[in-house]
Amino acid sequence: MSSAQDPAEIPGADACANYLKALADPHRLQIIRALQQGAMSVSDIALLLELEIANASHHLRVLYHAQIVKTHKDGKFVYYEVNPAFLKSKAASSFDFGCCQFDLRNLE
Repeated sequence: MSSAQDPAEIPGADACANYLKALADPHRLQIIRALQQGAMSVSDIALLLELEIANASHHLRVLYHAQIVKTHKDGKFVYYEVNPAFLKSKAASSFDFGCCQFDLRNLE
């Protein structure tokens, strides 16, 4: 049985739809899986997923605007990481957006 959440803390329908829309792409789900291993640059992600840098950048921008990933700068490089506010635990593949939860363990 899950614990009840304060309704004031549950995102509205628009916020929930934005999270789901941002995740409604196979490449973005693969990016999230990759970022669970640690922060990565656009170039790292493009190389890992065999994407053009422009395509990887586009997908990261969508995830960033949905606040699913956050960034930090190290010198001239920008690194992306999963927003820890949505992780159910540090090592988990489970995400909790308040309006919905999902698990990426079985993602191929």
